[in-house]
Amino acid sequence: MPSPSVTTDKRQHIIETAYGLFKSVGFHATGIDRIIAEADVAKMTMYRHFPSKDGLIVEVLRYRTDRFNAQLDDLAEQVATPEEKIATIFDWYERWFRSPEFHGCLFAHALAEFGNAGHPVFEAVAGHKDGLRQRLHRILEAAMPTDRAESAATALFMLLEGATLLAQMGQGDAAVRDVRKAASSIIAMPGEPR
Repeated sequence: MPSPSVTTDKRQHIIETAYGLFKSVGFHATGIDRIIAEADVAKMTMYRHFPSKDGLIVEVLRYRTDRFNAQLDDLAEQVATPEEKIATIFDWYERWFRSPEFHGCLFAHALAEFGNAGHPVFEAVAGHKDGLRQRLHRILEAAMPTDRAESAATALFMLLEGATLLAQMGQGDAAVRDVRKAASSIIAMPGEPR
């Protein structure tokens, strides 16, 4: 019987292999047999860890969410003000858009392929997206009243989603520039110069 660390390593390896395939090929276009072959695991190992493809997709999305949140947490610790924290999020997006690994938003792709609101993949996507909106809201609450922070967070979230789509269309630099400009107007306190 394999040790728990070997089992965990294999499970993680399957998740990371599936992540690479899903982001470059798509969810429906990537079959379980291809994941098994690319991960170089036995079919029994795959099904022991992931009895269904939907379960694997949810775990891949959770993996991506955890990485995203950890990266944003690390960046937020390096700055103090809400404006700086928001700027680090935009910096993260700008680097992502320029990365050779950028294939658009994995969560938007998942939503396009699994749009049924009751589906576990849909729920994983909604949780991730709402988590980003809530992060923006928490940051902005330190600088403005709660109701204003909530609407500003939603506006910033929509700007980032739109910028991601534009980046996928090859317009990432312009999108980031325009998002930064719009964001500064959104988060400027009344009476501050814009």
